[in-house]
Amino acid sequence: MAHIQIFGTGGTIASRKGSGTGAVASDSAEVLLLGLSGRDSVVSQDILTTGSYRLGLGDLRTIAEFVNKSLEDEQVDGVVVTHGTDTMEETAFLLDLVHDSPKTVVLTGAQRTADSPNPDGPRNLEEAVLAAGSPELRGAGVLIAFSGYIRSARGARKAHTTAANPFAGGCEVAHMAGDELIVTGLPLTRRPLPLPSSAFDTIRVEIVTVYPGATTELFDYAVTAGADAIVLAGSGVGNAGPGFAESVASAVARGCPVVLSTRTPWGPVVPTYGNGGGTDLVSAGAVPSADLNPFQARILAALLLSHGTSPRDFPHVFSLYR
Repeated sequence: MAHIQIFGTGGTIASRKGSGTGAVASDSAEVLLLGLSGRDSVVSQDILTTGSYRLGLGDLRTIAEFVNKSLEDEQVDGVVVTHGTDTMEETAFLLDLVHDSPKTVVLTGAQRTADSPNPDGPRNLEEAVLAAGSPELRGAGVLIAFSGYIRSARGARKAHTTAANPFAGGCEVAHMAGDELIVTGLPLTRRPLPLPSSAFDTIRVEIVTVYPGATTELFDYAVTAGADAIVLAGSGVGNAGPGFAESVASAVARGCPVVLSTRTPWGPVVPTYGNGGGTDLVSAGAVPSADLNPFQARILAALLLSHGTSPRDFPHVFSLYR
């Protein structure tokens, strides 16, 4: 029997609709445990009780600190974090970047509220606990468990607003066959980064998206307003329209790193085109995000900058973890 620490942060899994208002996170982690089968030993603690759309970087740092401390406990075999689906991909990726333990961390949540006629939270939590305690998944890092599938945190993103399993991307590491967990593979792991410091809370990494007719005004404003870095969500394999290459060069010259990602849901950034395309953007100083989507690229950039990575070293260090 595995001993699993469950941390509650809120989200739909802990939300109830009430009367006359929208659903609000209110259930404690202890309440969530009532739906578990009891096949594993579990303890719970609340870190937050809120919708994940309200989280700031400081909240993500707090979650990372609680998880790290729990992993150091010899009595704990694995950790589960209940979390809202809106920004689960960001929190999971931060936890994965700083993960320095063979023990598994699993995030899960729900698409239907706790007071809905058919809540999905209890089943998701049961499967997350099973994955966190599985000896076969030791060394897998940080995972997301949802609706019978367990996938890596890196590369995962919320791909549907209401589907029972809203997550896609990353790599599948296991799935449920009835009540049995079938492990299919382990993701590659990287050398962990240090836990974020309090500086992480106030790092400003803005995301600017391109589209037909987009001007550089928002991009330029973000730089002059004090952004510490910018993620440019380009089109296709990483492109932008007129003026963006010049704006990227100006931002980099001012000490504001620029990461080139893509607004396209799947596929890597592959600088290919000139005339303002990805080749020109990279020549101007932008760092390709490879397979990282804009939101996970933002988390990596913020973590590196909060640790004091200089603008000069940023392209190299970012490339090691993208």
